Amino acid sequence: MSQDNKYIDFDEYIRQGEPGKREKAEYWQTAIGLQAVDGLKTSDYLKETARKHIEGDIDIDQARELIKSYYQSKSVREPDDDEKQEADKVSANITKILSSETFDFSSNGIISLHRRIFEGVFKHAGKVRDYNITKKEWVLEGDTVNYLNWEDLQRALDYDLKQEHKFSYKCISHDAMIAHIASFVSGIWQIHAFGEGNTRTTAVFTILYLRHIGFKVNNEMFANHSWYFRNALVRANYKNAVKGIDYSPVYLERFFRNLLLGEQWDLRNRYLHINPTQEWSVQPNLANTPTSTPASTPTSSGFTDNSNIIKLVKALGEEQRSLKELLALVGLKDRKNFLEYSLNPSIAAGLICMLYPNSPRHPRQKYLLTPRGLEFYNKLK
Repeated sequence: MSQDNKYIDFDEYIRQGEPGKREKAEYWQTAIGLQAVDGLKTSDYLKETARKHIEGDIDIDQARELIKSYYQSKSVREPDDDEKQEADKVSANITKILSSETFDFSSNGIISLHRRIFEGVFKHAGKVRDYNITKKEWVLEGDTVNYLNWEDLQRALDYDLKQEHKFSYKCISHDAMIAHIASFVSGIWQIHAFGEGNTRTTAVFTILYLRHIGFKVNNEMFANHSWYFRNALVRANYKNAVKGIDYSPVYLERFFRNLLLGEQWDLRNRYLHINPTQEWSVQPNLANTPTSTPASTPTSSGFTDNSNIIKLVKALGEEQRSLKELLALVGLKDRKNFLEYSLNPSIAAGLICMLYPNSPRHPRQKYLLTPRGLEFYNKLK
């Protein structure tokens, strides 16, 4: 396999590809990104298979069959093969689901969705759990959310879906809309109808439902922030009176504000911890470009000693560059890490800004140094 095949540039397809290729790339990017909620990573073979599907060389069912055959015929086993096999098969299944125009808004539809996502992976795919569960969560310092009793699962799903079906989005504010969507999705997740795969099922259900009722869903949000999405669901459903912690849906609402309103909340998991350090206690909106953030500690000169930011400022200089150009300038290929550790902190530090700040996904979006960034650049020179 060539080096290029290991690093399929989904963003390039999304930005410049033909409509059909762009949609396929978005679905694959989302499906692969969602595997992070369970700490899973896809194989290089999956990425190459995705490229063939995006290019139109094979259809999605052929892609799924290739992945199945790949693991059946593999003669040399690797330690992480089971995890990669799950991630690969589930990614292909989710891609097929997202490519479909059908949607069943019912409890049976959610159960069927779980079956379709985990077909060929879990023996219990599409089966509602018949036991109670707890899960230790890092953001809760090892505590667990109180999930619904298994005997009430079907009834709870039916009730939540019935209430949502009756709800009208007509003439409500953006704030009320976001709060309601977050509450509905949070409730579906808290039911935790299945033994495994609840967050991935909830995410796919959410994408399909929002599309169904007319929203244009930014799939990139689920692709790049699926782990934040899960932890935000945890915080929205956790309350501990002894520790003075109440339900905190605000983090999930900020995810949906970015998703549906194009806001720029800094979606990093450290803000969600029930006992964050002081530097991670306030989650910033990157559109406000504050003068400093936890990831860019100011030095005595008023700028930063963050090596990632310094490297990016030096590379950008007095030019205007696209995201792809910035990645090339700093010699990186991992877009997610570049955003988290270089670009977003630079924006939050007030050193870099967008050419089109009111339209973050503008097709001709570029980045440039702010006046403060130029001052820092000149000092670095």
